Amino acid sequence: MTEPAVREPVPPTGTQHTIAAHGYAATVTEVGGGLRALTYDERPLVMSYPADAQPVGGAGQLLLPWPNRVRDGRYDFDGETRQLAITEPGTGNAAHGFARLMPWTVLDRDDASIRLGLRLFPQLGYPHVLDLTASYALGEAGLEVEVSAVNVGDGVAPYGMGAHPYLTLGDKTVDDAVLEVPAAEWTPVDEQKIPVGRRPVEGTEYDFREGRRIGGTVLDTPYTSLRRDGDGLVRARLRAADDSRGVELWAAPGVEWLQVFTGDTLAEPYRRAGVAVEPMSCPPNAFATGECLARLAPGERVAHRWGITALG
Repeated sequence: MTEPAVREPVPPTGTQHTIAAHGYAATVTEVGGGLRALTYDERPLVMSYPADAQPVGGAGQLLLPWPNRVRDGRYDFDGETRQLAITEPGTGNAAHGFARLMPWTVLDRDDASIRLGLRLFPQLGYPHVLDLTASYALGEAGLEVEVSAVNVGDGVAPYGMGAHPYLTLGDKTVDDAVLEVPAAEWTPVDEQKIPVGRRPVEGTEYDFREGRRIGGTVLDTPYTSLRRDGDGLVRARLRAADDSRGVELWAAPGVEWLQVFTGDTLAEPYRRAGVAVEPMSCPPNAFATGECLARLAPGERVAHRWGITALG
């Protein structure tokens, strides 16, 4: 009797691509082109998950061609009503696009960088063809990511970019960490987690502009009216209470929203182990509202940059 061949099981996120430079190391996944791990001198900067597991709470995933949620998966675009697949049954919404579940191809790489690509063909409710790329590069300032999209099909295509890294200090919870989010406005959400208007953060529990201890604050909150530094970048930070260490997420112009999530609905040991600071080009439900939504004409390209740096 012939014995079955012994083989290594294929990880749920496919091939694991590791790059390293200047004390940083990052692991990028084949499935979704996502960031599974990022460390500096072996200190975790993002909440990771095992190679033999699926992403926890969307950890590290790229959210394309729209971030966050589309109410009921339904939107009107140039006079046509479209219906996306409902991928979040609990809210009845279409969530986080298509690309996070698809295999990406390595286009080029070296020890310190990797560039992956995906040709996104038409999906239910999205009759467009996009060429997507995601570039990850490590330098002295940490990780820099560029995500781009080119409309290679016919007709104008709606598009938004998002990513889902969880910043972490490596502690059991983030309760004692100091969070800084330089945003002047936040948006309440309804039972479907869809924004219902903007409000100033001034005088509310959502004001983290100057940095303060998270404590028991629960966040799953879109922020906008972002304050940028002189170089045009917006910077959100998570620091230890004694300021001995920290991690920063920066984003270039074009990223106009940050979704901040304290991970309260995640299972242990991931619950509140990190704070998702999600760079987004548009808010939740942008396919329906059109707010900050890109309209890519045939042949048109758009790119967004963000990155993560160790502090301390």
